[in-house]
Amino acid sequence: MTRPATPVVSAQTRPLLVLASASPRRKELLSQIGLEPDIIDPADIPEIPMQAEKPRHFAGRLAVEKAAAVAEQHKNAFVLAADTVVAVGQRILGKASSETEARRFLSLLSGRKHAVFTGIALVLPNGTVRQKTVKSTVIFKPLDEHDIQSYLNSGEWQGKAGAYAIQGLGSIFTAKIQGSYSNIVGLPLHEVAMMLAGNGFNVWHHSSLMPKGA
Repeated sequence: MTRPATPVVSAQTRPLLVLASASPRRKELLSQIGLEPDIIDPADIPEIPMQAEKPRHFAGRLAVEKAAAVAEQHKNAFVLAADTVVAVGQRILGKASSETEARRFLSLLSGRKHAVFTGIALVLPNGTVRQKTVKSTVIFKPLDEHDIQSYLNSGEWQGKAGAYAIQGLGSIFTAKIQGSYSNIVGLPLHEVAMMLAGNGFNVWHHSSLMPKGA
C-alpha cells in the first residue's frame, strides 16, 4: 500500500496545532518543549473498553477516535490526541469513579509492577492519521493502610488513570520506573515531538523556548 506523502510546511506558514484534550497535564507537558496549542478542543468519546480488549489496543484506539472526532471541526490543522491507560497484566484500571474504587486500585498496585500505556494520535492537515502507543513500567512500594488512606484524603486520585498521579504525591509510592516518565504523566514528549517533526510540523520553529530569530 502506498504511504501518503508527508505534507510540506514552509517556515513562513504557521499551521494550527489543536490539542484534543482537556487535561491540564498534557498542556503543561507540551509547554515543557515550548509548544502551546492554538486551540484546545476536548473530544467527547466514551472511554469504555471493548470486550476482551487489551490495554495497549484500548489506549491506541481511544487516541485515534478522539483525534478523528476533533479533526472534523478543524480542517487543515494538526490535531493531537492522547489517552493513558494503567494496567495490571491485562486488567485495565481507568479513572476511579469513587473513593472505594480508588482504594481497590491502590491495593492492587501495592508492591507490584504495572504498565502505563499512552496512545497518541495525530491527524495531519491532509487528513492522514498517524498513531503510536508508548509503554512505560512502574513499580510501587508495598502500601499500608496509612499510605492508602492518606492518599485518598488528599483527593489527588480523582480523575487519574489508576487512581494516582506520579507527578504529585503518588511519587511517594513509586519505587522504580522503566521507560518514559512523561508517558506516565500522560504524554510521551519524545514520541510526540518526533511524530510532529516527521510529518511537517517544525517543532523548533514553533517552540516558545527558542530565542527569537533562531
